Amino acid sequence: MFVKIEDDPSASLLVSSSFDDEKASSVPIKPLLSRASSYSSTSPVVTTTANSYYQNRRRRIASDDSLSSLSGAGDRRQSLSREVGHAAAQTFLLTRLSLKLLRYLGVGYRWITRFLALGCYAIMIMPGFIQVAYYYFFSSQVRRSIIYGDKPRNRLDLYLPKDSNGSKPVIAFITGGAWIIGYKAWGSLLGQQLSERDIIVACIDYRNFPQGTMSDMIADASEGISFVCNHIAEYGGDPNRIYLMGQSAGAHIAACALVEQAIKEAQAVEGPKPSWSVSQIKAYLGLSGGYNLLDLIDHFHSRGLYRSIFLSIVEGEQNLRRFSPEVIVQDPNVKNAVSLLPPAVLFHGTADYSIPSDASKNFAETLQSLGVKAQSILYDNKTHTDLFLQDPMRGGKDQLFEDLVAIIHADDAEALAKDAVAPPRKRLVPEFMLKLARSVSPF
Repeated sequence: MFVKIEDDPSASLLVSSSFDDEKASSVPIKPLLSRASSYSSTSPVVTTTANSYYQNRRRRIASDDSLSSLSGAGDRRQSLSREVGHAAAQTFLLTRLSLKLLRYLGVGYRWITRFLALGCYAIMIMPGFIQVAYYYFFSSQVRRSIIYGDKPRNRLDLYLPKDSNGSKPVIAFITGGAWIIGYKAWGSLLGQQLSERDIIVACIDYRNFPQGTMSDMIADASEGISFVCNHIAEYGGDPNRIYLMGQSAGAHIAACALVEQAIKEAQAVEGPKPSWSVSQIKAYLGLSGGYNLLDLIDHFHSRGLYRSIFLSIVEGEQNLRRFSPEVIVQDPNVKNAVSLLPPAVLFHGTADYSIPSDASKNFAETLQSLGVKAQSILYDNKTHTDLFLQDPMRGGKDQLFEDLVAIIHADDAEALAKDAVAPPRKRLVPEFMLKLARSVSPF
């Protein structure tokens, strides 16, 4: 059994008024004055004096001036109202999906302890969350909820550098969330920090389980990537420097979308031109991802993502292979597709117990054996959340961040020179709270 949500709750806030208009049009509208009195020669309007006329005119002009002076404030109030409405809609969406998920999972001891640990973890890094949330909602450099498709949650956020001169490199980023709680705003810290280094970040949202299954997630990601490839130039991005990146489950979804697109291109003989091409992706960057579900399903079960649930996410046990890019690329029938893949760099922490670091190491070695330029970069004693949350919130130098920026700016000497003198990032959370967060993290 699996629950599927068909409508985007945020859309329910936009209620059509066509029915009201239709009702109104069926009711005859009577003028405030009868035709006889309106055109009567005895009407007081005709006998109005010139002084009264000009007095009324001056009042109207003064009123118009007052309204124009208030229009700026009115626009700001309307903008704030829209933002509050959007935040409320997204909160409603996440809450409804969470409740449906809990109803599907049932309430077991392991899930209760996981949610309690998640709550404690969130409290420990709350100072950082508040600062990032303020930037997300109020910075003029963030373009939120740009529509890229016609399915629920087909939205993306853009993080733009302050310097708009020249075209910028771009990262199309797929957030993680165990295929269940992924959300585009999870990438706001990464987006903020990369935009400070003149890199545009597009955080792509997608349907999660139980709103969608794995094929829906991959289709949404592919649609979002297509939008970035075809429209990023309108926002100052360089269409020749687009990098595809994902974190955790998002790294897996991004890799699946990339491999699937390569297979489509290799097998296509005739027909409509694809909306995007793997040749438009300069490199694939995977952070803490899992790429062989056949090897990982038992590990996920031991971590609380139960086998029965995960098989529902992937649409049955027979599809574990289909959604394992490490396995798919070894199929001799897709040899031509593999040759189309861009270079791949896979980052992982050696202390990651959500997805073992061997997942990235093995996928990189598999790609290398097939002729794809690939490498894995492992960070000693780093957990699943260290690389993505604690280290960026710690401030100062972050090795993963520096490695990522170095890859993106590798062919840009001027950007590398700016990176060398960039000020250290500020600390967002006290050290003792970060250490406590690490100790209680359920990931």
